[in-house]
Amino acid sequence: MSSTLVGISPTPVEVPPVVHNLAGRLRPVATVVPVWRNEYGGFTARLEDSARLEDRTNAPGRTTPRAAGRSSYLKWVPHGSACPDPFAEADRLVWAGSFAPLPRVLDVGRNRYGSWLLTEAVERDGAIATSAIEPRWRSLAKRSAIAIGLGLRQLHDLLPVDTCSFVRTAELRVAALTRSAAVALCGTPLGDPPSVDRLVVCHGDATVPNTLLDRAGRFVAHVDVGDLGVADRWSDIAVTTRSVTRRYGPGLEPLVLAAYGVAPDPVRTRYYRALWDAEEAVRVRRVAQRAEPRYPDPNGRGHLRRAS
Repeated sequence: MSSTLVGISPTPVEVPPVVHNLAGRLRPVATVVPVWRNEYGGFTARLEDSARLEDRTNAPGRTTPRAAGRSSYLKWVPHGSACPDPFAEADRLVWAGSFAPLPRVLDVGRNRYGSWLLTEAVERDGAIATSAIEPRWRSLAKRSAIAIGLGLRQLHDLLPVDTCSFVRTAELRVAALTRSAAVALCGTPLGDPPSVDRLVVCHGDATVPNTLLDRAGRFVAHVDVGDLGVADRWSDIAVTTRSVTRRYGPGLEPLVLAAYGVAPDPVRTRYYRALWDAEEAVRVRRVAQRAEPRYPDPNGRGHLRRAS
């Protein structure tokens, strides 16, 4: 699922008490910096040692010379959220991290309020890699689009299909939609999946926000792999190209495809985008059927409404 970034705009963001409480237990001396939230109730914060706070006199992402210790990211998912289960994501990170650049799992857990995943920040040359959705990468759209295409191809080439126990084929996804009587929500019948072009271990949510770049705009790693699994590579490519177009602007899809090293495939692209849209409609409906998400306050002060 794509994320709505926060913490990089002038709008102040209140960190939910439950996240502060967890951060205090997992990293007692860390400063909690809001990073993103999504429309399904998920919230992510960066836990930063005081010595690793960004030096505002330098370029964004550049750390102080006295940097000590690695930053980490705490992902919080309340019970009942449409976000992937942090435990499922942790399993995928542990397996896939042996072959491809992905965040290292530090902790995963669950309590009566929800679940969480703590991962180590991905760094290159002493600086934390940043999401490709940040404004500076949007201003360098062509470079960023190429980096995203190269990164996706790298992921697909590095992860071995024959030893992957996670499966996310179109048939399984359609079957899940059918069981939930949700196929009609996408507006157009999906029909039978097209023949497989190439089976790879797909990211599952290979969008712009989930791609990390270094200070030079080069691909570094992927994040948010809770839906990772074996599938036709076009289930990723179709989503990635559309995400680049939506986030950066029109005309960039050919750059992504060229960087990946594949010719356009309109049939598979249409199908996998429609399948994605159907699943997204189910998630949106789940959110609409629930009361407005509120973050629990473990300190007994009631609940905090979703950060905005």
